[in-house]
Amino acid sequence: MSTPDRYDIIIAGAGMAGATFALAAAQGGLRVVLIDPQPFDAQLAPSFDGRSTAIAFATFRMFDALGAGAAMRPHACRMDRILVTDGHRPGAASRRPSSAFLRFDADEIADRTDGEPLGYMVENRRIRTALAEAVIAAGIEVRAPAKAASIEVGPGKATMTLTDGSVLEAPLVVGAEGRQSPVRKAAKIDTLGWGYGQSGVVATVSLGRDHGNVAHEYFLPGGPFAILPLTEQRASLVWTETTRRAEALRSASDEAFQSHLMRRFGEFLEDVTVVGPRFVYPLSLQLAEEMTAPRVALIGDAAHGVHPVAGQGLNMGLKDAAALAEVLVEAMRTGEDIGSEIVLDRYARWRRFDNVALTAGFDGFVRLFSNNLPPVRLARDLGMAAVNRIPALRKAFMHEAGGATGDLPRLLKGEAV
Repeated sequence: MSTPDRYDIIIAGAGMAGATFALAAAQGGLRVVLIDPQPFDAQLAPSFDGRSTAIAFATFRMFDALGAGAAMRPHACRMDRILVTDGHRPGAASRRPSSAFLRFDADEIADRTDGEPLGYMVENRRIRTALAEAVIAAGIEVRAPAKAASIEVGPGKATMTLTDGSVLEAPLVVGAEGRQSPVRKAAKIDTLGWGYGQSGVVATVSLGRDHGNVAHEYFLPGGPFAILPLTEQRASLVWTETTRRAEALRSASDEAFQSHLMRRFGEFLEDVTVVGPRFVYPLSLQLAEEMTAPRVALIGDAAHGVHPVAGQGLNMGLKDAAALAEVLVEAMRTGEDIGSEIVLDRYARWRRFDNVALTAGFDGFVRLFSNNLPPVRLARDLGMAAVNRIPALRKAFMHEAGGATGDLPRLLKGEAV
């Protein structure tokens, strides 16, 4: 058996959540190693991840505090307004708007956010590149491609044996490898969840007119359709179809795809041109029954996978990363065993309620709006109209979406860990 390489934390998964956590833990003085089955530079290719993400303004503060914000900022498009409309049929986006709508405006909360927008739209590949550059600049060790063959937990340590035979040892293993997390499975943590029978079709388009930093979301019976502003007069289109239709769109010719897009959403998109590849992602809900196990902690999609309806999935995962790093760094500074049950329980108690509440809320939101029964439609339209007339309620929603509510980790306040 090889002599183990020793670290403070072994992080499985070098994606956005794993890399962010690595930066936060290293900033606090912990020695970490990132393990990922993909070559590190493969995650930076435009074809690896075609999505764009709404980054809450509090999350962007964290990126700045970790040294990744400056590289990301030129590619980040402000979202100064969000318009949510309840459409009753396909094509609603190009017809007369429904009277049932919600309008969120960053100006309404500017006095408490120092003029921050509601969030920033950033292409995932730009986020990955900025984080990768920051990881390399911080001197964090990355082993990729590398894959765990086994994980064993013993007194005071966890041991990970890689498929190449090398052995890593640390007081703690963090699972950040996404919904199929091998670390979660090795720790025998079960999950709850279900599929929606839907997929998200994602494409980046060039627009014929300026989007004005406005994000649009239309709720149609088949699911939500979003037009999300990007830099260079582009937008990310995310719309929900049944899985069968989504797969048909994936294999359709460019001309057929463009025709379907314009037929469904018509004049609203005005001279739209699809640029780059299109992607299809199955939609489901998944929640780990526990966020920790002996010598193991979960963050990001390994702990919770949600419907993208509110664009909060990554923000939830990065809040996990900030909270776990803060708990571990404080434990290290007071001489505690960072992988002990008592330390990991602090992290679980901090994040568990928030994650469960948001996961359930997003699921309920999807079910409420992907429903065309007249009584349900009437109730939600009345509710939207009411919220639109209550400034305090709108402001509360905006602060929640901006990630600036609750017991915030220091990094989300822009402070070092």
